[in-house]
Amino acid sequence: MVRQLCPEDAPFILALTNTAGWLQYIGDRGVRNIADAENYISSGPMASYAKSGHGLCLAVSKETGMPLGICGIIKRDTLEDRDLGFAFMPQYTGNGYALEAAAAILQHAREKLNIQRIVAITLESNSRSIGLLTKLGFSFEKKVRLPGSDEELMLFANERVLLD
Repeated sequence: MVRQLCPEDAPFILALTNTAGWLQYIGDRGVRNIADAENYISSGPMASYAKSGHGLCLAVSKETGMPLGICGIIKRDTLEDRDLGFAFMPQYTGNGYALEAAAAILQHAREKLNIQRIVAITLESNSRSIGLLTKLGFSFEKKVRLPGSDEELMLFANERVLLD
């Protein structure tokens, strides 16, 4: 299950943004305390909801309500298309949670937001993300560099073909 992030999720965001996987594959966002995490939520996901009607959401366990990770559609100024983003706590990776959350996010993006083309970016070394994107029907399209970064990223695309 996914829901919008709110300031009360700051303790979870603080923990998630400081995991080894986040730091290695996403990068240090300078979230060092609860106030930083609250600012990350308000200036990132909550601002995105207000601006575009979508953004990163909190993925929670259906059974316990425990936060597992984040997943959502982002519109970056540096990419032409909206992209799928996700990150999960290490103890919840490899259990199908990311696949379930991302599939729900993609379905919502297609059916409710009418987004036809969605991309995703990842480092070539992030085999878990590449595997998830492949399972979700994404295909490698090209390598890109985001402005201000010297890291080369793989860009995957998932496009719904509309039939007449």
